[in-house]
Amino acid sequence: MTSALAAELRRIAGTGGAHAEEARIALHDGPVGQRLEAAIRALAGHRGPGSSTCPSDAARAVGGQDWRDLMDDARDVARRLASSGEVEITQRGKPVDPQADWRGPIRIRALDR
Repeated sequence: MTSALAAELRRIAGTGGAHAEEARIALHDGPVGQRLEAAIRALAGHRGPGSSTCPSDAARAVGGQDWRDLMDDARDVARRLASSGEVEITQRGKPVDPQADWRGPIRIRALDR
C-alpha cells in the first residue's frame, strides 16, 4: 500500500465518520473484491462529490506492489457501484453510463446527496 493512500485511509478510519468502517475494511485482510469496494467507497465518499478518486487508488490500497493486477477488478467494482447508484463514473469530467463500453482513464466520485 502506498504511504499516502494508507495515511488517507487511516485518517478516514480514525474519524469514526460515515466512511470509517469502509476504510477499516480496505486496510485489513479479507477478500480482495470486498476490500476494493470498501476502498472505493471510503475514498470517494470521504473526498465528496466535489472531488474524485481513481480505480488505481483502490487497486494500490489493496494490492500494494501488485496493484496493476487488480485494475480490471477495481474498474469492475466501480462499474457495479455506479450501476447501483452509489457513485458516479466520469471521463474528462463528464458522467458516463456505467453500462456503456467505455475505455481509457476514468474517475469515481461520490454522488451529491
